[in-house]
Amino acid sequence: MFEDSLMESGGRIKTNQKWTALISTLIQICLVLFLVLLPLIFTEALPKGQLTTWLVAPPPPPPPPPPAAPVIQHVQKVSEIVDGSLRTPTKIPKVVKMIEEDTAPAPSAGVVGGVVGGVPGGSAGGVIGGIIGTAAPPPKVATPQKLRVSSGVAEGLKIHDVTPAYPQMARIAHIQGDVLLQATISKAGVIENLHGVQGHPILIQAAMDAVKQWKYKPYILNGEPVEVETTIKVQFHM
Repeated sequence: MFEDSLMESGGRIKTNQKWTALISTLIQICLVLFLVLLPLIFTEALPKGQLTTWLVAPPPPPPPPPPAAPVIQHVQKVSEIVDGSLRTPTKIPKVVKMIEEDTAPAPSAGVVGGVVGGVPGGSAGGVIGGIIGTAAPPPKVATPQKLRVSSGVAEGLKIHDVTPAYPQMARIAHIQGDVLLQATISKAGVIENLHGVQGHPILIQAAMDAVKQWKYKPYILNGEPVEVETTIKVQFHM
């Protein structure tokens, strides 16, 4: 035995010590890798409580405390009048305001011989309710050349009406609705300056063809006929 050890140390006897160490190292490495990969393969064995704590986001921070309520200062007003009489003030005010009363207008001096309650501009010795002969007549107001009246007023002046024909194309296309026209009624009661304001173009043209034949009584203002502008509404319903 002693001889064998001497021969082995001397390198005479060949052994498999290098391969044994290499195989042992590989086995240990594989064992360590298996132990590391085992929790990743079999996740059921891991503690679920700890895993959920890792995945759940932390709770938000608490909100800031609400601001403090403002302090309301109650100002107590002390009246200077007690039981209908002015009491003695408790302190001297810093500013004394002067109260100025409105002066009453001086009575107007009437004309000698006038009547109490007479109207301004009267003459001495005149009669109450009488007409002064020297007074100038009121100026004559010029009659305006053109007025604007509502459609209701213009409807009351109409004396001849023509019903508009429903366009055949509008019947086929089922087009209906109201048409609004703007027109001028001359002093003779004839429609002038007629144009459409609102409505379907097909219906506007049919309404204008009928309204052009309408006749109106002249609009009288201050005893004279004047031109008026108005709106005319024509309805088309199937």
